[in-house]
Amino acid sequence: MRALAVCQDELVIRTLHQVLSGTFDIEFLVESRPLARRLVDDQIAATVADPKKVDSYLRADLSPSTCVIVEDNGKRGLKRVVTAIRDAGGSLVYILHAGTRVSSQKNHDELNAIVPELMHLDLAELLKGPLNAELDRALTRARVQQYQRYFADADRVLILLHNDPDPDALAAGLALRNLLRRTRTTAILATMQGITRPENLRMADLLDIHVETITAEEFASFDRIATVDVQPHYFHGLLPRVDLVIDHHPEQTGYTAVFKDIRADFGSTCTILTEHLRAVDVNISERTATAMLYAIKSDTLFFARNTNRSDLEAFTFLYPLADAALIRKMEGAEITLERLEHVTRALATSRLKQQVLSAFVGETSREDFIPYTADFLLQVEGVKWTIVSGIVGGQMIISVRNLGYSRNAGEFVKTCFGDIGSAGGHRAMAKAVVPADRFRHKFGDLSGIGIAARIGELAEQFLADVAGADKKPAEKAAAKS
Repeated sequence: MRALAVCQDELVIRTLHQVLSGTFDIEFLVESRPLARRLVDDQIAATVADPKKVDSYLRADLSPSTCVIVEDNGKRGLKRVVTAIRDAGGSLVYILHAGTRVSSQKNHDELNAIVPELMHLDLAELLKGPLNAELDRALTRARVQQYQRYFADADRVLILLHNDPDPDALAAGLALRNLLRRTRTTAILATMQGITRPENLRMADLLDIHVETITAEEFASFDRIATVDVQPHYFHGLLPRVDLVIDHHPEQTGYTAVFKDIRADFGSTCTILTEHLRAVDVNISERTATAMLYAIKSDTLFFARNTNRSDLEAFTFLYPLADAALIRKMEGAEITLERLEHVTRALATSRLKQQVLSAFVGETSREDFIPYTADFLLQVEGVKWTIVSGIVGGQMIISVRNLGYSRNAGEFVKTCFGDIGSAGGHRAMAKAVVPADRFRHKFGDLSGIGIAARIGELAEQFLADVAGADKKPAEKAAAKS
């Protein structure tokens, strides 16, 4: 497509040429002969002419399909330039505001009266996105290079994952090991409790991700320790130190780290690590790309929750590098008889009131059955919140899910259970882990139905209190008016 740019500022001209020359056959119309000579010497098509005269555009072979970009540098005469372009047959006209906009709405209306389809562009807005992205990448590059140097002289590195690691933790560990330029013998992926969920075992097997199970006593044998998709508070003071934390969950206190990158607005830890890998131009193998792509897809429920633009960009970047067929094989069939049994248990104790469904699955051998049941029941018509609880190894696990646009699930678990256990999470998903005896001491020795009912009542009260707090400022404002 052909473009004619009416510009007089050399920096603007060179910027437009660099940005558009790959897509447009672009020529510049300038008033300064010395400027035109400099441009032509650098193989930039430029013609000297008066932009206020119709003949200038006729000689430039202007047609209705030519894209015309007119620089508005704040000087007078813009209306005459646009009129000349119209009289020469131009209709596809863009006004490029290269500095501070000084034109009034009246001037805009006058220009649009000449060319009704005329559009306005701000050079600052056009450059802001790419410039911010490049600066962000530079900051990320500096951060990654710092921790790479810090880990370089370590003989043994521990990359610690949370208990029963999910795809995001597994893939993040693999990616960090790649960033640190380590092998599985010099940077160990480990967890204090092994992998149990079938789809995660399938992922580890198909991608040959070896995860060791270690004890707290072994931490001291490592020269450097990093945690991914989890923060040190999760291990209840068992970590003597931590050198690097990379996580997408809300930031917690009570620990120190030499380096950390925590972005709670990201849907996946692998999104953060994709930016780290790209910032230092590390080659991403098909295996690592496949693991990370699957992790982003899994943790965001294929962009159905806690997703931002960075997650989409990471997915787009990784997709051509990954093995899509292997991802389909890893996903497999998610509904198993064991999972359906836990859904049935939950339904037997469930309580649905004010769009909050609370249920108790009883004692179970695997923690993952509880969040799975909460996710499953959120699909029920008329349900906006699900709160599923169960007991695993003497711990009361409480998993909360909501549709994402309602009240904050993380705040709910902190408010109700933070004083007797570990609690936190995002707006749409949260979790509390409470010793069963502490739960009974605070809420009473309840039956399964009683536990579901009590937690449901807590949720209803929390939602009512928050709604009331939201109304008070509005009522005050109404009273003042």
